[in-house]
Amino acid sequence: MKNILKRLWNEEEGQDVAEYAVMLAVILVIVVGTIRMIGTNSNNVFSSVASTIQ
Repeated sequence: MKNILKRLWNEEEGQDVAEYAVMLAVILVIVVGTIRMIGTNSNNVFSSVASTIQ
């Protein structure tokens, strides 16, 4: 049991997967935030144009 825990502690492959998961999560948060911001701004622009036309 001690050897298994020691091997898992020293193994770096699992750490790489965790780092990639964190990077993916950060990228997704940035992308979703950007899309929401662009969506809100474009909605305001289209509403302004529509009210000007009427």
